[in-house]
Amino acid sequence: MEPAGAPPRGCAPAREAEEPPGSAALPAEEPQGGQPAGATPEEGALPAAAERERGRCGAGPQGPPGRAARGRGRRAPGRRGGEEGGRAGRRPRVTVDSSKAKTSLEALKISLRQLRWREFPFGRRLPCDIYWHGVSFHDNDIFSGQVNKFPGMTEMVRKITLSRAVRTMQDLFPLEYNFYPRSWILPEEFPLFVAEVHMMKDSDPSWKPTFIVKPDGGCQGDGIYLIKDPSDIRLTGSIQSRPAVVQEYICKPLLVDKLKFDIRLYVLLKSLEPLEIYIAKDGLSRFCTEPYQEPTLKNLHQVFMHLTNYSLNIHSGNFIHSDNVNTGSKRTFSSILCRLSSRGVDVKKLWSDIISLVIKTIIALTPELKVYYQSDIPAGKPGPTCFQILGFDILLMKNLKPMLLEVNANPSMRIEHEQELSPGVFENVPSPVDEEVKVAVIRDTLRLVDPQKKKRKDVQCQTLEHVSEAKEELLDAGPAERPDRDAGRSPEAGLPSLCLKQVFPKYAKQFNYLRLVDRVAALFIRFLGVKGTTKLGPTGFRTFIRGSVPTIWLFSEMLSLLLISELRSCFQDVSLFESQMVHKCDFVCVRGQVVAETVHSNVS
Repeated sequence: MEPAGAPPRGCAPAREAEEPPGSAALPAEEPQGGQPAGATPEEGALPAAAERERGRCGAGPQGPPGRAARGRGRRAPGRRGGEEGGRAGRRPRVTVDSSKAKTSLEALKISLRQLRWREFPFGRRLPCDIYWHGVSFHDNDIFSGQVNKFPGMTEMVRKITLSRAVRTMQDLFPLEYNFYPRSWILPEEFPLFVAEVHMMKDSDPSWKPTFIVKPDGGCQGDGIYLIKDPSDIRLTGSIQSRPAVVQEYICKPLLVDKLKFDIRLYVLLKSLEPLEIYIAKDGLSRFCTEPYQEPTLKNLHQVFMHLTNYSLNIHSGNFIHSDNVNTGSKRTFSSILCRLSSRGVDVKKLWSDIISLVIKTIIALTPELKVYYQSDIPAGKPGPTCFQILGFDILLMKNLKPMLLEVNANPSMRIEHEQELSPGVFENVPSPVDEEVKVAVIRDTLRLVDPQKKKRKDVQCQTLEHVSEAKEELLDAGPAERPDRDAGRSPEAGLPSLCLKQVFPKYAKQFNYLRLVDRVAALFIRFLGVKGTTKLGPTGFRTFIRGSVPTIWLFSEMLSLLLISELRSCFQDVSLFESQMVHKCDFVCVRGQVVAETVHSNVS
């Protein structure tokens, strides 16, 4: 099997997907106390007396006792000559609580075996380093370590909340956020939806739109349907009790083999403050199972033609399970890029557009997410740090422009699929395509959040200080006294390079100007939210920013003014401070003009 992130054989990798600098392989841990996973203390550790006996027997005619003992310690990792050496050679392994991993459990187990970390599948009475949850952040008794879910993320990426967050940014920066289809929230915006569609049809009689209705809490294609006119929305009953988003349907998607497909990309939100984002270099391409035709009244209900959801198409008689990443109804994204590159497509630009889409979407989500985080894990109180893998569903238009379909807080990490052996009899069969992509994403996420990484770097620095002192002694030593060459080799040397590429803060300078609502969130948390006196939470923040674009602008500038006194104290030269403030005021005027024009166009 090819390593995750690698393009198919015979295809040169895209430059955008190259390994980011500074992501060299990390040193791995030796087993805790020399124990293999699952070994009892009696099996994996020698008593102190036995260790001392080994130290005494280590002396021989070839050199002093300490050196001979150290040589044997390298041949048997974790067991050093002498009691003191035995303690020094034992590094604690990273511990992972997988008791709530659910459907991602198998991929997680494979990742932990590759990393040689210690898994606790039934939980642990003592704290673990990492807690891996399958659904959401729902543990109030975790006071340390790291959790692979952010509080509030599930709520933030629901279709209505995502649409509102992106719409706020579209009001502020319409050109930068034109990658999300025009959307309306039902039932509250149904009259607005009807009025705007009629107005656009009157202004352009040739416009024949199609719309897609998505239930707010739906998943795996449940409840999704297409319409040609607002009057076709099923308002009776279900829509009142089950809110939804209606969007303009993308009628001209890019086709491969005459089939519509979408892209599932995995994005790691490693940190909120400071913001740190990674994108997997490879993803999945999920295909429809019937040749695509533009929607008409006759084919609107053909879900296998219009909806790319894997959970729907797997029930089609045309669905193809394949062990080859280049064929079948589920393929790697790199195989699609290879095919596009062979047609002369600028794959580097396509990757750049996708990275831009991901960063802008995360920027739209983070303000309210920070309010959730501060509400659940207030600063100064004990609690875990968080990270999360998100699933971005992206559709490529015929002109290769990427469009955001939705964001999944709990993307499927299953690496097997059901296969019908006989009528009504199913068996779980491994899926090589899923395993290649998903195991790499989980494994390398764990490598990036490794809580012992900093400790090992400090140890490495101390070790390097002693290397030069030992060189002369090693050069004078005979062959029998020299340590094994592989003694200091990191076990991670056998792992592939990281499949996750950092995109923020790497490209922060290009996107920081979009973080306007982030500043409002900081102001809200400081004065009205959990740090203030009113203790308003996420709902209050949502109401707070829903006022208008000028309100967002006003409060962001108030935050700037609060910091002016702090800025002044940083400048010893008053004239230098004044010149900086003049530059700031000019910049504010330019941004204010842009926002004013946006408000004017929206009002008119």
